[in-house]
Amino acid sequence: MKSLLCGALLAGAGCAIAPLAVAAQDSGSLTLEQALALAGASNEPGTETQNPRAMGPRADVEAAEALIRQARLRPNPELSIEVENFAGTGDYSGLQSSEYTLSAGLPLELGGKRNARTGAAKADLAVAQLREQLAVADIGLMVRQRYVSAVAAQARVALAQDVYDRSRELARIANVLVEAGREPPLRALRAQSELAEAEAELKAAQATALAARFALGALWSDQSAPTPTNAFPKLRPPYELLSSYEGLDLKLASAERQAAEAGVARERSLGAPDLAVSAGVRRFHASNDQALVVGVAVPLPLWNQNQGNISAAQARVRSASAREAVAAADYSQTVSEARAEYLAAEAKADTLEAESLPQAEEALRLAEIGYREGKLELIELLAAGDARDGVRRALIDAREAQGRSAALLIRLAAADRSAR
Repeated sequence: MKSLLCGALLAGAGCAIAPLAVAAQDSGSLTLEQALALAGASNEPGTETQNPRAMGPRADVEAAEALIRQARLRPNPELSIEVENFAGTGDYSGLQSSEYTLSAGLPLELGGKRNARTGAAKADLAVAQLREQLAVADIGLMVRQRYVSAVAAQARVALAQDVYDRSRELARIANVLVEAGREPPLRALRAQSELAEAEAELKAAQATALAARFALGALWSDQSAPTPTNAFPKLRPPYELLSSYEGLDLKLASAERQAAEAGVARERSLGAPDLAVSAGVRRFHASNDQALVVGVAVPLPLWNQNQGNISAAQARVRSASAREAVAAADYSQTVSEARAEYLAAEAKADTLEAESLPQAEEALRLAEIGYREGKLELIELLAAGDARDGVRRALIDAREAQGRSAALLIRLAAADRSAR
């Protein structure tokens, strides 16, 4: 049964994402917005998702809503019938002296049990809702970071392809120069070695790119994701707001503390004894007379006043308060680190792109001209190429780090939809 249910859920998710996947394939590349929609991590309020990663927390919300409805219910009345003084001896033989009592009883909850019970259920619902929203936010974080990694992997494939093409051309030129007697045979061997290394790097980059696409596609299917766009997505984290922003992590810690406090109120209410009031009619068989019967039952709280559960609930409040303090400290530290990493990566990437890369490109262009004219040796050309490739690798790494940090900041700034 479990396997059939999982299969049905995955089938439903597949039906929901199929049009988006087809659209991505038709367009030739997968955008970040399409990836977020496929994974069910849209930021639009009220958006439903079939992603199994979010369906579990969604079911917890539905369970909490059902518990609220249950907590609001009052105790059921009781109906009882009693027969006394029959099947005995003497005057009590048979049914001649029997008495019949028909009564109805109603438990009366005292101590605010119903309100406390409902309040605790509502607090649990708030926790479940925040956990559901955190699950969707975590999916969004994974999609953005894996998408950025997939784009970076594709960029490294393009870089490796350029290096391979240049190495192949240099090997061809080196062979021509060796045959013309302008270069020693060692230069051709060096060029062939560089070509073999470039080919190996290209194959490794292609394998890594495929693995990155599978990692991205695993967030919504069992297949690799379509090829992402060539450019890094422009993720704009709200880092200027985070100094005074309260994200879902802090809201969840606060909601858990409030739920624990509501649990204390509920346990204290359970320590108050309840009354059971009953009223009925008694019929005397011998005289055929009838009389009213009224009763009140009151438990005596001599030993059990629910003190153990109250102490346990108070301990849970202390635990939740400690976790809230830790969450606040960790949140502030994580925000500071993510913001610093984002700004550092952004500054590095901008500098490499605006200054270092153009200079390295120009140096390589001049080196290629000088090598073709015989003014520079192969080793100088290879050094210029390695320098340019190193700048490109550093730029890809910086853009990837910038995108991953931006994705984390967006996740940390996830807002509470239910409070809107």
